[in-house]
Amino acid sequence: MTAAATPEAPRPVQGEAGAPADAPARTAWDRWWFGPVPRARVAWLRIIGYVFLPFDMLLLTSSSLAHARLPADLYQPVLAGRLLHLPAPTPWSMYTLLVVTIAAGFVAATGRVLPRASGYVAACGYLWWVTISMSYGKVDHDHLALVVALFVLPSVGRARVGDTRSCEASAWSVRCVQIGVVAAYFLSAWAKVRIGGFPAWPNGNTVQWALSRRGTPFGRSLIDHSALLKASQWIMFVAEATSPVILFLRGRPLYLMVLFFAGFHAVTYALMTIHFLPHAIWLAAFLPLERLTGLLPERLRGRTADETPATGQREPLPS
Repeated sequence: MTAAATPEAPRPVQGEAGAPADAPARTAWDRWWFGPVPRARVAWLRIIGYVFLPFDMLLLTSSSLAHARLPADLYQPVLAGRLLHLPAPTPWSMYTLLVVTIAAGFVAATGRVLPRASGYVAACGYLWWVTISMSYGKVDHDHLALVVALFVLPSVGRARVGDTRSCEASAWSVRCVQIGVVAAYFLSAWAKVRIGGFPAWPNGNTVQWALSRRGTPFGRSLIDHSALLKASQWIMFVAEATSPVILFLRGRPLYLMVLFFAGFHAVTYALMTIHFLPHAIWLAAFLPLERLTGLLPERLRGRTADETPATGQREPLPS
Protein backbone atom coordinates (compact mmCIF):
# COMPACT_ATOMS: atom_id res chain seq x y z
CA MET A 1 0.00 0.00 0.00
CA THR A 2 1.35 3.43 -0.90
CA ALA A 3 1.08 6.42 1.35
CA ALA A 4 -1.64 8.89 0.40
CA ALA A 5 -0.76 12.47 -0.37
CA THR A 6 -1.80 14.90 2.36
CA PRO A 7 -1.47 18.67 2.83
CA GLU A 8 1.45 17.90 5.19
CA ALA A 9 3.15 15.59 2.66
CA PRO A 10 2.26 16.43 -0.95
CA ARG A 11 2.69 13.57 -3.39
CA PRO A 12 6.22 13.55 -4.87
CA VAL A 13 6.70 13.59 -8.60
CA GLN A 14 7.18 10.12 -10.02
CA GLY A 15 10.79 9.47 -10.80
CA GLU A 16 11.94 11.49 -7.80
CA ALA A 17 14.03 9.61 -5.26
CA GLY A 18 11.75 8.07 -2.67
CA ALA A 19 8.66 7.93 -4.90
CA PRO A 20 6.58 4.74 -4.48
CA ALA A 21 7.89 1.95 -6.68
CA ASP A 22 4.42 0.71 -7.55
CA ALA A 23 3.03 4.14 -8.52
CA PRO A 24 1.04 4.03 -11.78
CA ALA A 25 2.82 5.05 -14.95
CA ARG A 26 2.24 8.63 -15.98
CA THR A 27 0.78 9.66 -19.29
CA ALA A 28 2.47 12.28 -21.46
CA TRP A 29 -0.22 14.73 -20.38
CA ASP A 30 0.54 14.08 -16.69
CA ARG A 31 4.26 14.44 -17.26
CA TRP A 32 3.66 17.75 -19.03
CA TRP A 33 1.67 19.15 -16.10
CA PHE A 34 3.55 17.53 -13.24
CA GLY A 35 7.10 17.03 -14.52
CA PRO A 36 9.65 17.48 -11.72
CA VAL A 37 10.12 21.06 -10.56
CA PRO A 38 12.03 21.75 -7.32
CA ARG A 39 10.15 23.62 -4.65
CA ALA A 40 13.11 26.02 -4.59
CA ARG A 41 11.94 27.40 -7.94
CA VAL A 42 8.58 28.25 -6.40
CA ALA A 43 10.38 29.98 -3.53
CA TRP A 44 12.38 32.13 -5.96
CA LEU A 45 9.27 32.96 -8.01
CA ARG A 46 7.51 34.04 -4.84
CA ILE A 47 10.38 36.38 -3.99
CA ILE A 48 10.19 37.88 -7.49
CA GLY A 49 6.42 38.32 -7.35
CA TYR A 50 6.02 39.62 -3.82
CA VAL A 51 8.98 42.01 -4.07
CA PHE A 52 7.54 43.36 -7.32
CA LEU A 53 4.07 43.77 -5.80
CA PRO A 54 4.62 47.11 -3.97
CA PHE A 55 6.47 48.49 -7.00
CA ASP A 56 3.46 47.68 -9.17
CA MET A 57 0.83 48.95 -6.73
CA LEU A 58 2.64 52.17 -5.87
CA LEU A 59 3.85 53.07 -9.36
CA LEU A 60 2.29 51.08 -12.21
CA THR A 61 -1.29 50.67 -10.97
CA SER A 62 -1.39 53.56 -8.52
CA SER A 63 -4.37 54.87 -10.49
CA SER A 64 -6.53 52.85 -8.07
CA LEU A 65 -5.83 55.55 -5.48
CA ALA A 66 -6.63 58.34 -7.93
CA HIS A 67 -9.83 56.61 -9.06
CA ALA A 68 -11.01 56.45 -5.46
CA ARG A 69 -11.36 60.24 -5.50
CA LEU A 70 -13.54 60.31 -8.63
CA PRO A 71 -17.36 60.36 -8.62
CA ALA A 72 -18.77 56.87 -8.15
CA ASP A 73 -20.81 57.07 -11.37
CA LEU A 74 -17.59 57.03 -13.40
CA TYR A 75 -16.83 53.52 -12.14
CA GLN A 76 -17.55 51.04 -14.95
CA PRO A 77 -16.20 47.72 -13.65
CA VAL A 78 -14.64 45.22 -16.03
CA LEU A 79 -16.07 41.70 -16.11
CA ALA A 80 -14.18 40.52 -13.01
CA GLY A 81 -15.51 43.48 -11.06
CA ARG A 82 -19.06 42.79 -12.18
CA LEU A 83 -18.85 39.09 -11.34
CA LEU A 84 -17.41 39.81 -7.90
CA HIS A 85 -19.77 42.75 -7.29
CA LEU A 86 -16.88 45.00 -6.31
CA PRO A 87 -18.15 48.38 -5.13
CA ALA A 88 -16.89 51.73 -6.34
CA PRO A 89 -13.58 52.57 -4.64
CA THR A 90 -13.20 55.02 -1.80
CA PRO A 91 -9.92 56.49 -0.48
CA TRP A 92 -10.26 54.61 2.82
CA SER A 93 -10.89 51.25 1.15
CA MET A 94 -8.05 51.61 -1.34
CA TYR A 95 -5.44 52.67 1.22
CA THR A 96 -6.51 49.79 3.47
CA LEU A 97 -6.34 47.38 0.55
CA LEU A 98 -2.87 48.66 -0.36
CA VAL A 99 -1.46 48.11 3.15
CA VAL A 100 -3.06 44.69 3.67
CA THR A 101 -2.01 43.37 0.25
CA ILE A 102 1.62 44.47 0.51
CA ALA A 103 1.90 43.22 4.11
CA ALA A 104 0.44 39.83 3.17
CA GLY A 105 2.84 39.62 0.24
CA PHE A 106 5.88 40.19 2.46
CA VAL A 107 4.71 37.48 4.84
CA ALA A 108 4.06 35.08 1.95
CA ALA A 109 7.50 35.79 0.44
CA THR A 110 9.18 34.08 3.40
CA GLY A 111 7.34 30.84 2.65
CA ARG A 112 7.32 29.95 6.34
CA VAL A 113 4.45 31.64 8.17
CA LEU A 114 0.99 30.71 6.88
CA PRO A 115 2.24 30.65 3.27
CA ARG A 116 -1.11 29.67 1.78
CA ALA A 117 -3.28 32.03 3.83
CA SER A 118 -1.00 35.05 3.40
CA GLY A 119 -0.50 34.26 -0.29
CA TYR A 120 -4.21 34.06 -1.03
CA VAL A 121 -4.85 37.29 0.90
CA ALA A 122 -2.24 39.01 -1.28
CA ALA A 123 -3.73 37.46 -4.44
CA CYS A 124 -7.30 38.48 -3.65
CA GLY A 125 -6.22 41.94 -2.56
CA TYR A 126 -4.23 42.50 -5.73
CA LEU A 127 -7.05 41.22 -7.94
CA TRP A 128 -9.36 43.76 -6.33
CA TRP A 129 -6.72 46.48 -6.68
CA VAL A 130 -5.94 45.85 -10.36
CA THR A 131 -9.65 45.49 -11.20
CA ILE A 132 -10.27 48.97 -9.82
CA SER A 133 -7.27 50.31 -11.75
CA MET A 134 -8.64 48.98 -15.03
CA SER A 135 -12.32 49.83 -14.59
CA TYR A 136 -12.03 53.40 -15.85
CA GLY A 137 -11.53 52.89 -19.58
CA LYS A 138 -8.00 51.48 -19.90
CA VAL A 139 -7.18 47.77 -19.58
CA ASP A 140 -3.55 46.61 -19.63
CA HIS A 141 -2.97 43.05 -20.82
CA ASP A 142 0.47 42.83 -19.22
CA HIS A 143 -0.91 41.93 -15.77
CA LEU A 144 -2.40 38.54 -16.63
CA ALA A 145 0.64 36.44 -15.64
CA LEU A 146 1.06 38.39 -12.41
CA VAL A 147 -2.52 37.71 -11.32
CA VAL A 148 -2.21 34.01 -12.22
CA ALA A 149 1.09 33.69 -10.36
CA LEU A 150 -0.26 35.29 -7.19
CA PHE A 151 -3.10 32.76 -7.10
CA VAL A 152 -1.19 29.56 -7.93
CA LEU A 153 2.13 29.99 -6.11
CA PRO A 154 0.58 29.84 -2.59
CA SER A 155 -0.87 26.39 -3.40
CA VAL A 156 2.54 24.79 -2.85
CA GLY A 157 2.61 25.64 0.83
CA ARG A 158 5.99 26.07 2.48
CA ALA A 159 8.88 26.38 0.06
CA ARG A 160 12.44 27.54 0.70
CA VAL A 161 15.15 28.48 -1.75
CA GLY A 162 17.26 25.56 -0.54
CA ASP A 163 14.55 22.91 -0.97
CA THR A 164 15.60 20.74 -3.93
CA ARG A 165 12.72 18.29 -3.55
CA SER A 166 10.03 18.14 -6.23
CA CYS A 167 6.31 17.64 -5.82
CA GLU A 168 3.22 17.83 -7.98
CA ALA A 169 2.08 21.10 -6.41
CA SER A 170 5.26 22.95 -7.37
CA ALA A 171 5.20 21.49 -10.89
CA TRP A 172 1.56 22.45 -11.42
CA SER A 173 1.95 25.99 -10.10
CA VAL A 174 5.00 26.74 -12.25
CA ARG A 175 3.22 25.36 -15.33
CA CYS A 176 0.22 27.62 -14.65
CA VAL A 177 2.49 30.68 -14.49
CA GLN A 178 4.08 29.65 -17.78
CA ILE A 179 0.66 29.29 -19.39
CA GLY A 180 -0.27 32.77 -18.12
CA VAL A 181 2.83 34.19 -19.81
CA VAL A 182 2.13 32.43 -23.11
CA ALA A 183 -1.57 33.31 -23.03
CA ALA A 184 -0.77 37.02 -22.95
CA TYR A 185 1.39 36.69 -26.07
CA PHE A 186 -0.98 34.44 -28.00
CA LEU A 187 -4.10 36.43 -27.13
CA SER A 188 -2.28 39.59 -28.19
CA ALA A 189 -1.76 38.05 -31.65
CA TRP A 190 -5.42 36.99 -31.74
CA ALA A 191 -6.52 40.53 -30.84
CA LYS A 192 -4.41 41.94 -33.66
CA VAL A 193 -6.18 39.67 -36.15
CA ARG A 194 -9.60 40.29 -34.65
CA ILE A 195 -9.30 44.08 -34.60
CA GLY A 196 -6.76 44.91 -37.29
CA GLY A 197 -7.26 41.97 -39.63
CA PHE A 198 -4.79 39.65 -41.30
CA PRO A 199 -2.53 40.41 -43.05
CA ALA A 200 -3.68 44.00 -42.63
CA TRP A 201 -2.20 44.40 -39.15
CA PRO A 202 1.37 43.18 -39.84
CA ASN A 203 1.33 45.09 -43.14
CA GLY A 204 0.02 48.26 -41.50
CA ASN A 205 1.71 51.20 -39.82
CA THR A 206 0.97 50.51 -36.16
CA VAL A 207 4.59 50.67 -34.99
CA GLN A 208 5.22 53.77 -37.06
CA TRP A 209 2.23 55.47 -35.45
CA ALA A 210 3.35 54.38 -31.98
CA LEU A 211 6.84 55.75 -32.54
CA SER A 212 5.47 59.11 -33.68
CA ARG A 213 3.21 59.24 -30.63
CA ARG A 214 5.52 58.15 -27.82
CA GLY A 215 8.83 57.10 -29.35
CA THR A 216 12.18 57.84 -27.76
CA PRO A 217 14.69 59.92 -29.77
CA PHE A 218 16.19 56.67 -31.05
CA GLY A 219 12.75 55.29 -31.85
CA ARG A 220 11.65 58.39 -33.73
CA SER A 221 14.78 58.17 -35.88
CA LEU A 222 13.30 54.97 -37.37
CA ILE A 223 9.94 56.44 -38.36
CA ASP A 224 10.92 56.91 -42.01
CA HIS A 225 12.13 53.31 -42.37
CA SER A 226 8.71 51.83 -43.12
CA ALA A 227 10.03 48.56 -44.58
CA LEU A 228 12.04 47.88 -41.41
CA LEU A 229 9.06 48.68 -39.20
CA LYS A 230 6.72 46.40 -41.17
CA ALA A 231 9.29 43.62 -40.93
CA SER A 232 9.35 44.14 -37.16
CA GLN A 233 5.56 43.88 -37.07
CA TRP A 234 5.70 40.54 -38.88
CA ILE A 235 8.37 39.28 -36.48
CA MET A 236 6.27 40.44 -33.53
CA PHE A 237 3.09 38.85 -34.84
CA VAL A 238 4.70 35.50 -35.75
CA ALA A 239 6.48 35.33 -32.38
CA GLU A 240 3.26 35.96 -30.47
CA ALA A 241 1.21 33.56 -32.60
CA THR A 242 3.74 30.74 -32.17
CA SER A 243 4.52 31.48 -28.51
CA PRO A 244 2.79 28.28 -27.22
CA VAL A 245 5.77 26.38 -28.62
CA ILE A 246 7.81 27.57 -25.65
CA LEU A 247 5.72 25.35 -23.37
CA PHE A 248 7.16 22.24 -25.02
CA LEU A 249 10.81 23.24 -25.38
CA ARG A 250 13.66 22.14 -23.15
CA GLY A 251 17.28 23.11 -22.70
CA ARG A 252 19.01 25.54 -25.03
CA PRO A 253 16.04 26.09 -27.43
CA LEU A 254 13.90 27.07 -24.43
CA TYR A 255 16.50 29.50 -23.10
CA LEU A 256 16.99 31.04 -26.53
CA MET A 257 13.25 31.67 -26.87
CA VAL A 258 13.10 33.18 -23.38
CA LEU A 259 16.04 35.39 -24.35
CA PHE A 260 14.23 36.41 -27.53
CA PHE A 261 11.11 37.55 -25.67
CA ALA A 262 13.22 39.31 -23.03
CA GLY A 263 15.06 41.09 -25.84
CA PHE A 264 11.75 41.98 -27.47
CA HIS A 265 10.64 43.74 -24.27
CA ALA A 266 14.00 45.50 -23.93
CA VAL A 267 13.84 46.78 -27.52
CA THR A 268 10.23 47.90 -27.06
CA TYR A 269 11.24 49.92 -24.01
CA ALA A 270 14.24 51.41 -25.81
CA LEU A 271 12.04 52.52 -28.71
CA MET A 272 8.81 53.53 -26.98
CA THR A 273 9.40 53.32 -23.18
CA ILE A 274 6.77 50.56 -22.98
CA HIS A 275 8.14 48.03 -20.51
CA PHE A 276 5.55 45.26 -19.82
CA LEU A 277 7.35 44.57 -16.55
CA PRO A 278 4.40 42.88 -14.75
CA HIS A 279 4.50 40.33 -17.56
CA ALA A 280 8.18 40.16 -18.46
CA ILE A 281 9.37 39.19 -14.97
CA TRP A 282 7.46 35.89 -15.25
CA LEU A 283 9.65 34.71 -18.10
CA ALA A 284 11.74 33.59 -15.13
CA ALA A 285 9.25 30.74 -14.64
CA PHE A 286 10.87 29.01 -17.63
CA LEU A 287 14.34 29.16 -16.07
CA PRO A 288 16.00 26.87 -13.48
CA LEU A 289 15.96 29.50 -10.76
CA GLU A 290 16.86 26.89 -8.15
CA ARG A 291 20.47 27.16 -9.37
CA LEU A 292 20.59 30.65 -7.86
CA THR A 293 20.56 29.05 -4.42
CA GLY A 294 24.18 28.00 -4.89
CA LEU A 295 25.14 31.69 -5.09
CA LEU A 296 23.76 32.41 -1.61
CA PRO A 297 25.76 32.19 1.64
CA GLU A 298 25.34 28.81 3.34
CA ARG A 299 23.26 30.27 6.18
CA LEU A 300 20.65 31.58 3.73
CA ARG A 301 20.20 28.40 1.73
CA GLY A 302 18.35 26.28 4.28
CA ARG A 303 18.38 22.50 4.22
CA THR A 304 18.86 21.07 0.74
CA ALA A 305 19.05 17.36 1.49
CA ASP A 306 16.12 14.98 1.51
CA GLU A 307 17.25 13.23 4.68
CA THR A 308 17.53 14.26 8.30
CA PRO A 309 21.08 14.12 9.66
CA ALA A 310 20.04 12.18 12.75
CA THR A 311 18.06 9.27 11.34
CA GLY A 312 18.89 9.19 7.64
CA GLN A 313 15.15 8.93 6.96
CA ARG A 314 13.38 10.97 4.38
CA GLU A 315 11.55 13.98 5.77
CA PRO A 316 7.91 14.54 4.75
CA LEU A 317 7.53 17.40 2.35
CA PRO A 318 6.53 20.59 4.21
CA SER A 319 3.01 21.88 3.94
